[in-house]
Amino acid sequence: MKGIYPPVLGLLLWISFSFNVHAQNSSPISSIKFGKGLSVMAPDSSLFLKASFRFQTLFATSGNLAAHSPWQSSAAVRRARLKFDGWAVNPNFIYKVELALSNQDLSSRSDFDQSGGAPKIILDAVVKWKFHKNFELWAGQTKLPGNRERVVSSQALQFVDRSSVNSIFNIDRDMGLHLRGKFHSGTAVVKPIFSVSMGEGRNMAINNIGGLNYTGRLEYLPLGEFSGKGDYFDSDLKREPTPKLMLGVSYNFNKGASRQKQSGSFLMDAEGHYLTNDLQTVFVDGIFKYKGFSLTAEYADKRCVLPQGVHHEEVEDKMIDANGESYDTGKGFNIQAGYLFKSNWEIAGRYTTVTPDWDMSFTGAEEYTLGVSKYIVGHSLKVQSDISLIDKENKDVNGLRYRLQFEVGF
Repeated sequence: MKGIYPPVLGLLLWISFSFNVHAQNSSPISSIKFGKGLSVMAPDSSLFLKASFRFQTLFATSGNLAAHSPWQSSAAVRRARLKFDGWAVNPNFIYKVELALSNQDLSSRSDFDQSGGAPKIILDAVVKWKFHKNFELWAGQTKLPGNRERVVSSQALQFVDRSSVNSIFNIDRDMGLHLRGKFHSGTAVVKPIFSVSMGEGRNMAINNIGGLNYTGRLEYLPLGEFSGKGDYFDSDLKREPTPKLMLGVSYNFNKGASRQKQSGSFLMDAEGHYLTNDLQTVFVDGIFKYKGFSLTAEYADKRCVLPQGVHHEEVEDKMIDANGESYDTGKGFNIQAGYLFKSNWEIAGRYTTVTPDWDMSFTGAEEYTLGVSKYIVGHSLKVQSDISLIDKENKDVNGLRYRLQFEVGF
């Protein structure tokens, strides 16, 4: 068992123990199918457990178009995830635990979100209580109801990875409470979501620094719900027989934010004190699917809440930390579209632009991406590749990036 993290080992031992107990008393009801994981139902229906594992192997090369410039190549296990979900007592009490196992998932920065630099192994640890036919209460660590590109699983993407709009502006995972509803009005569906969380991101080992983090989201599906929750995965794998549309808007207010972004570095002055500023983020997004065609777009606007008439340059001592870093604030827009042929080959294109709101924020850029994917067993077994032309601000030469990724999900 050497090399297995204790939490993972504990879960594996628990599953083994559960099977042994059932074998001694009465046999559990179980099933297994590729892409659907291993499902186990207790004989008395008091527990349902589904265990699944997936990984991505990524090969990439990048450089600029100047012939004299060196190119960089890499190969890595981009993601490796172990997930357990199901319900306890009855289907109204749902749980989800997702663990990260790859080096890129576990890398620990010196940013105080861990005690002693421990790996960030826990992605999700959340319970969901359906206390009314229209409402659920979630408690624990999970994704906040921000932009749809972030909420869609990294397993279910149309391209090798999410766009730079997401990587710069998303509000990621946090520890807190969510209230989620769903209402029907004729064929239309409305989904309001509200959450209150800590504001420092996942796997925190210190007390709350600034204030709490408030997020609200409203989704409107005028043509009814997508087949098989199709608004939560990219590409039209269900080949919607009738047009489906989702329009969403999210607002996030992080009181006393102390990180560049929800998952970025903490900002500290030369004396070791946290910088804290109020951040607000607005997302507007939409998804359309019909007969193999899919279209997704989203807009993001993140900014520090400064007094009326005050500019960043006037309060630099409160905006820039001892390492010369500041908050990732500005605007971004991403639009992508694809068509899935009956052979399950898909071709897709994406345009992304990100613009900082002042010089000390991130570097602005435009990206043009062309992707080709082959879905063998949906998003559970697929091969994806994409090539991007990247035009960064104040760069004389454009960058080029090629990626090839294999996804396997048991």
